[in-house]
Amino acid sequence: MITLRQLEFALAVAKHRHFKRAAEDCNISQSALSLGIAELEKQLDTQIFERNNKQVLITPIGEDILVRAQRVFSEVNDLTTRAHSHQSPLAYPMTVGIIPTIAPYLLPKVLPALREHYPEFRMTIVEQQTERLLEQVRYGHIDTAIIALPYAVDGLHSFEFWSEDFFAVFPKNDVHAKLDTINADELATANLMLLGEGHCLTDQTLSVCHFDRALMKSSFSDASLNTLIQMALANMGTTLVPEMALDQLHLQNQNAVAVPLAEKGPHRHIAFVTRLNYARVDDVNLLGKVFKQAFEDNANKD
Repeated sequence: MITLRQLEFALAVAKHRHFKRAAEDCNISQSALSLGIAELEKQLDTQIFERNNKQVLITPIGEDILVRAQRVFSEVNDLTTRAHSHQSPLAYPMTVGIIPTIAPYLLPKVLPALREHYPEFRMTIVEQQTERLLEQVRYGHIDTAIIALPYAVDGLHSFEFWSEDFFAVFPKNDVHAKLDTINADELATANLMLLGEGHCLTDQTLSVCHFDRALMKSSFSDASLNTLIQMALANMGTTLVPEMALDQLHLQNQNAVAVPLAEKGPHRHIAFVTRLNYARVDDVNLLGKVFKQAFEDNANKD
């Protein structure tokens, strides 16, 4: 009989196109994964993968099988949550993905409110870049994800709960720190430093400012936003930060000045994304309301 574990192995191999990385993803040995795939192919009497020492290819019939396997795997993962959907709000644990340019700034604002109103709720956080989180949502590996829009979320529901603008960071002694706003042309001459590919903040910055990625001189594929902020405060250029990061920026460095971006906003929208058939969509909506209220309360304090 075909097992869910075998389907998980096959989906992992399809994702990574590599047996060793797939085994690591599934937390098993490569030999155990290979045995599971072989047993699945035997049960189906069909070859799903072509493999040699250099590459893993998916057969034409394998493509169809894997599409169906993903659908089955996602449906089964939703069975437990659907069974608990009749319980009181946020009564069941949830795994939430959050992108790195949101997580460290959002969580300090929303967690106190969440603990106050729903003290029994248990939330596990997964921090990854947007594309990886969307993949995990689609596969049913996490319940929902918080990302920044605009971003392509085909086949998923999105529930926006906040929007915000971008600000350029400078030390107080920088000439740009005296500006009321800063436009794209001025940013271009201030050595704008960006995160590497895969970070939606970079894509949104390029879009808002109408910059050509190929013409940008400074991008840092492995750096964090906090690293770029520290570099900006060391007079090495500037970087854009989201509005939700401003209170931490000023708290951590009194020398920091944040100049509003002149381009029309809001520059990004914060949203939950879930599967179309996700059973606990009411809980996601409730989280969005709690988070929105927490942001509004935080803004009123300022």
